[in-house]
Amino acid sequence: MDALVQEFDFKTVIPVQIIALRLVAAVIMGGFLGFERELADRPAGLRTHMLVCLASAAFAIIAIEIVSMPVFGADSVRSDPIRLVEAITSGVAFLAAGFILFKGGEVKGLTTGAGMWIAASTGLALGLGLWIVALLGCLLGVLVLATMRRFETKLDLKEPRSEE
Repeated sequence: MDALVQEFDFKTVIPVQIIALRLVAAVIMGGFLGFERELADRPAGLRTHMLVCLASAAFAIIAIEIVSMPVFGADSVRSDPIRLVEAITSGVAFLAAGFILFKGGEVKGLTTGAGMWIAASTGLALGLGLWIVALLGCLLGVLVLATMRRFETKLDLKEPRSEE
């Protein structure tokens, strides 16, 4: 019975309240990033961006907790934070590639894919406790997603969105 109690004891390096705050912030910021894609009726919208951001934050928190576990002594774990970034980046790139299409001589879905990368980087930053990086990345991402299409259309760099 003691083993069962210990299994569910919340002994983490990062306080549980901070973990919860980081994960909730990831869902909220991912939602901000996905909102424009949802309004534009794009394939990866609100939920997708929220989940990508949440997963990235969770993976970052898990990585911090793993290297701090006593079962993995200093000799058995070689901590390389770049591996975490590479894993999340390549995983999200694979996911985002599924939304990119070449059709009729045009490439579609690149902005959606890039938005998913921003969501992943925001989640990663939140998971690592880099709040200012997450906040600025999210705000700038939302700004680009929400405003740049209008500027491109006004400058005749892009056609207005077609209602497909």
